[in-house]
Amino acid sequence: MCGIAGMFRWDGQAVAPALLERMTGILAHRGPEASGVRLITDGSLSIGLGHTRLKIVDLSEAAGQPMGEEASSVWVTFNGEIYNFQELRAWLEQQGYRFRTTSDTEVLLRLYEAEGPSCVSRLEGMFAFAIWDGRRRQLLIARDRVGKKPLFYHTSPTHLAFASEIKALLRDPAIVPEVHTEALPAFFLYGYVPTPETCYRGILALPPGCLLQVGVDGRAQIRPYWDVPLSSPSDGRVPSERDAIARIRELMTAAVRRRLIADVPLGAFLSGGVDSSIVVGLMSRLLREPVRTFSIGFAGDRRFDETSYARLAARRFGTRHTEFIMEPSSVELVERLVWHHDGPFGDSSAIPTYLLARLTRQHVTVALTGDGGDELFAGYLRFATTLLSERIPVALRRYAHALLAGWPVRSGSRSLAGRLHKFSEGAALPFTERFSRWSAIFYEDLPRLMPDGLGAQGGAGNGSPAPLKRLTPYLTRSANASPLTQLLYLNMKTYLPDDLLVKMDRCAMAHALEARSPFLDRELLEYVFSLPDWMKLRWGTTKVILRRAFSDLLPPEILRRGKMGFGVPLGTWFTGDLRDLLGDVLLASDARLRSYLNPGYIQELVRAHLAGAADHSHRLWTLLTFEIWLRNLSLDTASVAVQERPVVVGGTSWPTSSS
Repeated sequence: MCGIAGMFRWDGQAVAPALLERMTGILAHRGPEASGVRLITDGSLSIGLGHTRLKIVDLSEAAGQPMGEEASSVWVTFNGEIYNFQELRAWLEQQGYRFRTTSDTEVLLRLYEAEGPSCVSRLEGMFAFAIWDGRRRQLLIARDRVGKKPLFYHTSPTHLAFASEIKALLRDPAIVPEVHTEALPAFFLYGYVPTPETCYRGILALPPGCLLQVGVDGRAQIRPYWDVPLSSPSDGRVPSERDAIARIRELMTAAVRRRLIADVPLGAFLSGGVDSSIVVGLMSRLLREPVRTFSIGFAGDRRFDETSYARLAARRFGTRHTEFIMEPSSVELVERLVWHHDGPFGDSSAIPTYLLARLTRQHVTVALTGDGGDELFAGYLRFATTLLSERIPVALRRYAHALLAGWPVRSGSRSLAGRLHKFSEGAALPFTERFSRWSAIFYEDLPRLMPDGLGAQGGAGNGSPAPLKRLTPYLTRSANASPLTQLLYLNMKTYLPDDLLVKMDRCAMAHALEARSPFLDRELLEYVFSLPDWMKLRWGTTKVILRRAFSDLLPPEILRRGKMGFGVPLGTWFTGDLRDLLGDVLLASDARLRSYLNPGYIQELVRAHLAGAADHSHRLWTLLTFEIWLRNLSLDTASVAVQERPVVVGGTSWPTSSS
């Protein structure tokens, strides 16, 4: 796991070594153990590749990067893990290739030498890499299938620059940090800017499952090499429940086993939910020593604390369990979170994720997670509610919306009242909008938030909101699939790569911790997408076939649990310890967001929340990260990397025995 950066110039100018070193150096948190740069000249072409290294497999200096050889004219800078590198290495050796390291990086290099750009289809893992091929005089950039590893780039008439994080691109003086105003409606709708756009004008994200190729003329061409396979009910391939259970157990076990390959200590995040408990349970069967597990709880609000379930799982699997308790003052980390995310980020669960990763890294270098289980097996409540609303007559849905529209929600979105209110808000909307409305931050009130016509691009009431039109290609491709499969596909193409995986990558790599996600294994993903709907969601029960497949592994209390979600009690914190933060940042007379948003409306939100008239904590957090980002936008990105503050947490660690 590493950080990569680079530049390709075709204008006759050389890539400046000092610039390449600055781009690479600002990614040191992703790979603090080593770094390297490589400058290549080919006639009028100049190529610079940079790398910061976190040693996971083959800890020797010989496995350092950028890696390549003068004789072959092929060089690579690589971030990630190739889980099937040992099988690929064996095949390459049969083809006559020889190796000087035991790293997966060299396997990638040799595989490219053997097969060229098509080699990417044989890789199983998480990755973002760039390969300069002097034979073809071409730069190839690739990103893994679902987007676990990030890759950003900027193109100009003279050069292309790329990096694992946007802050590295901003070291290039030719790239001026400018707000991508047209992307803001989508941000305030979703809490993130959907790929390929970003909050920065002129900086793009390479979509998951895609290759970017640049030749001597500077033309950048993007093409997909993989997408989620979608089968329709007419395909007729429906396995029996017994066969599905056996296959899921087999695939899940293999996915966990592949992610245990490491030359450094590893452990797992354990929330006490179904997904992370399955991962830890399988790890405990595959490893000889007790699994190191880590969880985090919250002081003063049990609604957001899963530590009791995590302890239950830890005892069941005999793990060496460490637990952390988080206090409200930890939200002071907002500036550092914004810096690591390279922009505003609406998912407040980044707070505990960041702290959990920081404290976990004190014990291990690799942590397995349960990420992806909800995306595969329909674990989110919004899947069930969207499909349920399809069965309710439109007239009745409209009546419920009118009845509950004026009721303020004071207890937060996790309460029954909050969920009923959210259900009624989108009841009268079309199918896709109803699904998006369930998880939206701002929706009907987006025009009030954003003046000068910007909000009209995203607000309801003028036809389909413009940001939702980004979903059209995904809806078109999944048109023949079932409604649930459509929702799962939309989620896989939007929320997963742009929110969940961004959060995990930035928060873990902020501390040089590698996070691995067995549920996002390609074979498992493709198989589960082929299963019928009832095996995933039935009569309001989520993850039906997954629960049945591992009913003998999980404690009954965890097996019966519904989805809780990894949230934080912001509503309580904003009315208590962090009350002054809202006024000092959001309501300040010199707040930068006044140039883009309606300060009067923001004041209404703050006052209503502090008075207990409504719970606007999710919206206020989103606005808070936006303002912090704007404040730092014009500053030198290196100076914004503030020193770590002491974090108020309590930690306990103890060995557990199987029950």
